[in-house]
Amino acid sequence: MIHPTAVIDPTVILATDVEIGPYAIIGKHVTIGKGTKVGAHAVIGDWTEIGENNHIFHQSSVGAPSQDLKYRGEECWTRIGDNNTIREFATIHRGTVTGLSETVVGNNNLFMTYSHVAHDCVIGNGIVMANVATLAGHVRVEDNVIIGGLAAVQQFSRIGAYSMVGGGTMVAMDILPYTIATPGKRDAKLRGLNLIGLKRRGFSERAIANLKIAYRILFMADLDLPAAIVRIRNEISNSPEVDYLLAFIDSTQRGFCRG
Repeated sequence: MIHPTAVIDPTVILATDVEIGPYAIIGKHVTIGKGTKVGAHAVIGDWTEIGENNHIFHQSSVGAPSQDLKYRGEECWTRIGDNNTIREFATIHRGTVTGLSETVVGNNNLFMTYSHVAHDCVIGNGIVMANVATLAGHVRVEDNVIIGGLAAVQQFSRIGAYSMVGGGTMVAMDILPYTIATPGKRDAKLRGLNLIGLKRRGFSERAIANLKIAYRILFMADLDLPAAIVRIRNEISNSPEVDYLLAFIDSTQRGFCRG
């Protein structure tokens, strides 16, 4: 159903069962997949692809131009997957030519009221961004992350899979997978493993035990980082979770949050 007051550009491609609410605005070169609902007064900007079964609530904005001062209106995209919920007043901006030229959002994510995803971010699957949580440009958020209300993530940072960022946390460095970060005196402070989250997600006792060993070696064994990594590799084998944690550390460009 398309409300007669909605403004839809002629280039838009809509699946047959898409719902568009009153006074919604859909820009140029937009594709919206089946089962998706766009609420009243929502705005979908140019060059936006939206998958299936998304619910974009009233007054939200998806695909607006970047706030990067270098952006000059070039063709850049916003790509949204399936089964996402974008609540009222949430904002997701398109990419820039100085970045990836696209902002990418995966599947099964929840963007609560007033949350913001800036240009060139890459968002995985199963993520929750609570009210007023904010991502600067070029941030990568891996799968199954929770970002608390009023948290802010600095540009080019990464948030590792299955981690949790507490409300009000200022993130200026990468957050390791499987961990919890909360507010410190100035920036985020690592508080330990996200044990409750890991259990809820069905991680085995062996996987959690291996992560505990790795965490203790990294942060409690009084070793420098290279020596800690060597010790972890010597003591823990056949652990995909620990291997992933070490690969994340090896690939960090900004360094990572510590306790």
